[in-house]
Amino acid sequence: MAFFAVNYTYDPAKDVEAVRPRHREFLRGLAERGVLRASGPFPGLEPQRSLLIFEADSAEEVATLLDQDPMHTEDILKVREILEWNPVIGIFAV
Repeated sequence: MAFFAVNYTYDPAKDVEAVRPRHREFLRGLAERGVLRASGPFPGLEPQRSLLIFEADSAEEVATLLDQDPMHTEDILKVREILEWNPVIGIFAV
C-alpha cells in the first residue's frame, strides 16, 4: 500500500455547492472503507481547491474510485491530479 495525494481544482463556472453534499457523502463512504484517510478544502482560494489523501495499491485504483465521485460525474472539476506521496514525518509516516 502507498499514499496518494489528490488535488482537486473546481471549475469556477460550475455550481460546486449544488454537488458538494453528494460529494461529501461519497467521500464519507470511502473513509468508512479505510481508503480515504483525510480530505478537505483549502479555505479562501479561488478557484476553489481541495486535498484528499488516500491509501491504496496504485494511482489507478484511486482514479477508478474517484471516477464515481459526483464532482467528477457532474463535470465540476477543472483539474484532478493524483500523485504518489511519501510521508516521512507525522501521523501518516510509516
